[in-house]
Amino acid sequence: MKKIIIACDSFKGSLGSEEVGVAASKGVRMADDSIETRVVAVADGGEGTVDALVRGLDGHYASCTVGGPLGDPVGARYGISGDGSTAIMEMAQASGLTLIPECRRNPLYTSTFGTGQMIADALGRGCTTILMGIGGSATNDGGMGLLSALGVRFFDEGGSELTPCGESLEKIAAIDLSGMDSRARTATFRIACDVDNPLYGPDGAACVFGPQKGADAEAVECLDRGLRNYARIVEKTTGRDVAAMPGAGAAGGLGACFAAFFRSTLEPGIELMLNAIRFDDIIADADLIITGEGRLDTQTVHGKTPYGVLCAGRRQGIPVVAIGGAVTAYAELAAAGFRAVFPVVPGPCTLAEAMDAATARR
Repeated sequence: MKKIIIACDSFKGSLGSEEVGVAASKGVRMADDSIETRVVAVADGGEGTVDALVRGLDGHYASCTVGGPLGDPVGARYGISGDGSTAIMEMAQASGLTLIPECRRNPLYTSTFGTGQMIADALGRGCTTILMGIGGSATNDGGMGLLSALGVRFFDEGGSELTPCGESLEKIAAIDLSGMDSRARTATFRIACDVDNPLYGPDGAACVFGPQKGADAEAVECLDRGLRNYARIVEKTTGRDVAAMPGAGAAGGLGACFAAFFRSTLEPGIELMLNAIRFDDIIADADLIITGEGRLDTQTVHGKTPYGVLCAGRRQGIPVVAIGGAVTAYAELAAAGFRAVFPVVPGPCTLAEAMDAATARR
C-alpha cells in the first residue's frame, strides 16, 4: 500500500474534520511511515462545511454586518475561493435559529433579509457563483427577505408594500422583479439541501419544521396558508411551479425561492462538497480511503459524509474504511459497501470521556 486518502467529517463536539484527519494520518505513519497520506477536510452541508470548502478551494474568509432573523445586526462570515469567483456560505450565519434567544423565536416574524445582504456582499466582491448550505434556519418566509435584500418588492391587494417575513406570505398579491439586482440574476447558485420536503402541506416547511422554530399550532396554519398563496403568486410571476418540488420546503421555503428566481441547483450537501473540490481527481491514485463521522448509524447511509465518500471510492474501485466515535448498525454499513467499520474508542468509556478532544485524538 502506497497512498491513503483520509476524508472524515467532524466528530461533532470533539474534533473538527481536519483534526480527525490529522490524527488518523499520524496513526497510519506510526504503523508504516512509508505510506503517503493526504488529509481532505469534508462535510455534508452542515456545521463545518464552509471551513472545509475554504480549505479545499484554497480560499479565504470575508465578513459583513447584516440584519439577523429579527433585524438585529449580526456579523456574517463566509468564504471565497482562491480564484475569487465563488462564495461559500451557510445561511445560518445570517438567518440561523441560534441567533435568536428561545423566548423570541417565532417564524411569523423572522426574515431571510440578512442572507440576501450576505449574497449582495459577495456579489459586490466579484463572486459569480454562490455555494450555500441552507440548514439551521430560523425562518419560514419563502425567501421573501432574501429577495427583498436583492431588490425584489412584494405588494398586497391594495398595492401596499409588504414587510418580508412569514406573516406576510398569505397577503402577497404581486411580486415586482424589475428592481432585482442584475448580478443576482446572472449568478450561479449551488444549494446544499439534504431534505426533500415540498413547500406546503403535511410534509411541508411550516408543518414539519415550523414548531422547531417556535411556531405554535395557529402560527403553523398561518404559515402553511401563506406558502400556498406564495406558490400561486410565484408561478404567476415566473411561470415556475415549485410547490411539490423535492427540497422546496427546505429552510422555510428558501429551496423554492432559489428554484424559482435564480439560476440554481439543489444538491445533496456531500455531493456538492465533493464535486466542488474535485474529490474524484484527489482519490484517483489512492489504494485506500479512510472516512468517518462522530456517530456511524443507520443515518450514515442516507446521504451523510461517509456514504458520499464511499460512493466516490466505489466508482473507482477503491476500498473505503469508516471510523466513528460510536458505531451502530454494522449490518447496514457493511451492506452499503464499507470494507471495514471501526469505533475509535480503545475500550469501554463514558460519553464524556469519549468526546474529550484529547481522548478522541489519541
